[in-house]
Amino acid sequence: MRKKGILLVNLGTPDSPEVPDVRKYLDEFLMDERVIDIPALNRALLVKGIIVPFRSPKTAKLYKEIWDENGSPLLYFSKIQAALLQEQLGDEYHVELAMRYQSPSIESALANLKAGLVDSIQVIPLFPQYASASNGSVMQKVMELVGKWPTIPKTVIMGSFHDNQLMIEAFADNAKKYQPETYDHVLFSFHGLPERQLVKCDHTGQYCLKKDNCCQTLTDVNKYCYSAQSYDTARLIAAELNIPSDKYSVCFQSRLGKEPWVQPYTSDVLKDLAAKGKKRLLVFCPAFVADCLETLYEVSVEYHEEFKALGGEEVQLVASLNEHPKWIQALVEMVKGQDI
Repeated sequence: MRKKGILLVNLGTPDSPEVPDVRKYLDEFLMDERVIDIPALNRALLVKGIIVPFRSPKTAKLYKEIWDENGSPLLYFSKIQAALLQEQLGDEYHVELAMRYQSPSIESALANLKAGLVDSIQVIPLFPQYASASNGSVMQKVMELVGKWPTIPKTVIMGSFHDNQLMIEAFADNAKKYQPETYDHVLFSFHGLPERQLVKCDHTGQYCLKKDNCCQTLTDVNKYCYSAQSYDTARLIAAELNIPSDKYSVCFQSRLGKEPWVQPYTSDVLKDLAAKGKKRLLVFCPAFVADCLETLYEVSVEYHEEFKALGGEEVQLVASLNEHPKWIQALVEMVKGQDI
């Protein structure tokens, strides 16, 4: 039977929460020229000389907080997603899962597809909003590897799916059990990026961070902007739940270093809301399709404690898509929508 290859790619995770494995993961991740987009020598000095040696022990402790009997939550849920997608698609398709960094590698997953004699390959980077440091990095890696094959199959790579309706509905479904209307405010906290990476994606050179509120409405000029797509995802989820615009905020977490990143920062928004007397916050993290360190620890533990120290009472995380049936159906529709 002729088969179509499907490659799902998420970010990655250490093989274990021990310091050596975390160090190995951080080194591969941060040495990516699209993640820290500075000259190679400067990047090596920064990553290998400062960030990895100092951050690895601290990050290992955080991973130990979320590691359970299933191992890494990100890998665990990603494997479930791949298995459920395979089940829904049937024998006509061959689904493989890869991580951009560490295991299972993109190289090994592509080798499995090649050995399976697939006629075509569809790549779906599991990042709803396009960013050079995530989607772009996956695209580049896949093209580098497949480009070396003697026979290159028909290959298509999905850019982003920030406005996928079934994904929006799945996030909304996960929030309904918390009764969003009972919270003082709703946050949509997306992973951050350095501002310079947004500016690089503005091919006009006249729009990004030069126009007031340049990201808050999706236009032809900024339609590939990570921040603009993030605002659009938040708007769509809020509309699905009938959350008025004055009851929610968009913010960005996980800042690294001292240079400007996409703003507002989640920590600053927490301070502002606490100062306004808000007590209970409901938080979505729509940049992630599976729960991971950034959701299970950074939001559920760090931001919760930070908000309480500021006088608040609760930061409640809305679970990620994980194995939600609508999310799996969204993946099915993505595959069928760009079938080759």
